[in-house]
Amino acid sequence: MNLDDYTYCGFRRIVCAVPDLKIADVRHNINAMTGIIDANPDADIILFPELSVTGYSCADLFGQNLLLNDSLKGLASICDHLHKRHSDSLPSPLVVAGAPIEFRNRLFNCAILIYDGEIKGIVPKTYIPNYSEYYEQRWFASASDLPAGSCININSADRELPGRHDSLAISSRIIPIGTDLLFRFNGMTIGAEICEDLWVPQPPSGTMSMAGADVILNLSASNETIGKHRYRRDLIRQQSARCRCVYAYASAGAGESSTDLAFSGYSAIAEDGAILAESGRFLDNGQSTVADVDLQKIAFDRRHTNTFRTPLCHGSQEFRIIEIPAVGLPAQHNTARDTSCRLSGRTVEPHPFVPADPSRRNDNCTEIVDIQCHGLRQRLKAIGCKSLVIGVSGGLDSTLALLVACRTFDIMRMPRNGIKAITMPGLATTSKTRNNAWHLMELLGVSSLEIPIGAAVAQHFNDIGQDPHCHDAAFENSQARERTQILMDYANRCGGIVLGTGDLSELALGWCTYNGDHMSMYAVNASVPKTLVKHLVEWFAEREENKEISRVLIDIVNTPISPELVPCDDDADTIAQRTEDLVGPYELHDFFLYHTLRYGESPRKILILAREAFAGVYTDEVLLKWLRNFYRRFFSQQFKRSCMPDGPKVGSVCLSPRGDWRMPSDASAAAWMNELNDL
Repeated sequence: MNLDDYTYCGFRRIVCAVPDLKIADVRHNINAMTGIIDANPDADIILFPELSVTGYSCADLFGQNLLLNDSLKGLASICDHLHKRHSDSLPSPLVVAGAPIEFRNRLFNCAILIYDGEIKGIVPKTYIPNYSEYYEQRWFASASDLPAGSCININSADRELPGRHDSLAISSRIIPIGTDLLFRFNGMTIGAEICEDLWVPQPPSGTMSMAGADVILNLSASNETIGKHRYRRDLIRQQSARCRCVYAYASAGAGESSTDLAFSGYSAIAEDGAILAESGRFLDNGQSTVADVDLQKIAFDRRHTNTFRTPLCHGSQEFRIIEIPAVGLPAQHNTARDTSCRLSGRTVEPHPFVPADPSRRNDNCTEIVDIQCHGLRQRLKAIGCKSLVIGVSGGLDSTLALLVACRTFDIMRMPRNGIKAITMPGLATTSKTRNNAWHLMELLGVSSLEIPIGAAVAQHFNDIGQDPHCHDAAFENSQARERTQILMDYANRCGGIVLGTGDLSELALGWCTYNGDHMSMYAVNASVPKTLVKHLVEWFAEREENKEISRVLIDIVNTPISPELVPCDDDADTIAQRTEDLVGPYELHDFFLYHTLRYGESPRKILILAREAFAGVYTDEVLLKWLRNFYRRFFSQQFKRSCMPDGPKVGSVCLSPRGDWRMPSDASAAAWMNELNDL
């Protein structure tokens, strides 16, 4: 990934750093912190823990003038260090450090935001814990004691800042202080809260996010007790989901451990409900947790979720916005990003619909099948129907639909012979798929019927003047529509409904015959993508007690995906049509679909993400070829989706025109194709 791609994709690099500090030894701590700054030249933000300049565990030493003076000197040293980096044409990240700040005869536990040699703002801690092992109210006041709009001139405060007084903002300008501060920097809107602020019923970050903050920084000093780590991790992850934001958390390290408390140095970076990167615990020396966060993803989710809105009602909190002009951004000086194609701290999953973790995949499969079964059950109950008609081809989709139908009838305590399964061999049906279809129907105990369509299709060809040797769209679609006619009419005869078998991937590509396999009375697979269909059939096979059923299911999984509409000239039992040779690999199309619908990504960004996900598997030329085909088909085939039948929604990506995707059937793909042409 080159620099332009990185910027275009909306990525920003955050480093949560836990320095190897010593309690009350400011000089040592500052050296450790500036060392981390120099070691991360490509960071956009470097976040340090709570009271990192002095150490959190100083206790009554916070009342000592010497320590407070040293703390101010330490902040001046960080400013000076960053200013010198800029003077030397080195990148200067936004540094967020923790330090005690005295203001109006009270001491505040603060986050200090520093950029390019200047303190841009100070955010004090709001909730000051004073229970169990915490005794912070002995030393610190709450930010709620500050009037809105407060500013501080540290040089003219009660204590004079020793040392140089030239261009350092700590000694030369009025600095805003308060919890009403948001910072705009390098395309981010940043809010800060401190440790306990996250643990309360209404964290400040909630209000900050509603006011526009998409990155929340938490400086923390959270000690370890049994079970606390899991709860804390869930808090971080859930707050990032609730606020639809990036939530970066840096906590005090082992150097803070003293007297009765032990600190582990846990850090984490979460994005919209997912932990991107996290550190180990109880590690020696300084450590850094790094992640490239995706601000475009955050922006899409906020636009898409219409309940996430900035409050406009009277009395809502107003924030001061601190603009931080980006000077000498890390990416402008660092070449590491220009040569590396990998993102830091995040993995682009090649199969976003299929969890990589086996236990999570099992849970998802269980839940999806439950949704399918209970959706179908309700449809049958609502219309008082006790009969289903389904076409079984020996392929993945019809197999999954049949398995769901059987489970649904079992749940409803109805005999499986109410399922009328019909296999309809045609002009290109192979013995392999035909035998698998017939064998599976018999093993599952459903009513089985075979109705060959060859003669009916031949008559139809004669009626419309179709050359049977011309294997065009009419040749293929006549077979698909003949099968659907049989299913519909048979359903009328037995008082049942036709169960659709087509999947989400086919709907996205329009890989279905209009008023053929495109149509049914209830489409049970309509929101299940092809890559997931395969895993669901495997899931059934793994749990099937009948070994012969399991064997047939695995054989179906291993059969090439094909509509079997065009015969092979050389061997009638050879599958001539392989769907993925014609439209492209389903794993790519499912990847394209997910990122198009779930996050509204542009073709350029999808190509960039696909390079990451499929590195070493597909070349850029192959990715671009099938991405172009995806957009061409996705736009041109919307008319099929505009009148698709009902089907249960199982995931966050769905193409139902009544729910998730309302697209004009005649929309132009020009803008998307133009961007592809420019790549």
